[in-house]
Amino acid sequence: MKNIINNPAQKGEKVEVMALFNYSRIPCQPLYFRKGGEDEVEITETLSERIKFIGDTAKHIFKCAIGRRECTLEFDTKSLAWTLFEA
Repeated sequence: MKNIINNPAQKGEKVEVMALFNYSRIPCQPLYFRKGGEDEVEITETLSERIKFIGDTAKHIFKCAIGRRECTLEFDTKSLAWTLFEA
């Protein structure tokens, strides 16, 4: 697994994420992600998390560290899609 992001994500790029759900006391913990068929990118640390309610949808927003870089991963509970935003 790579520990850095080679190509910056476009604003709101859909990604595939491997995450643990209902583990310990954390409802969701992203572990790594993959952009459009590229190599897996390891999330080295979850810096913060929050939930944002928009109508009947909840979005779980994770600020993550990938090596020395930061990004935001957003999980939409209605569409079950993950979106990557670069810091």
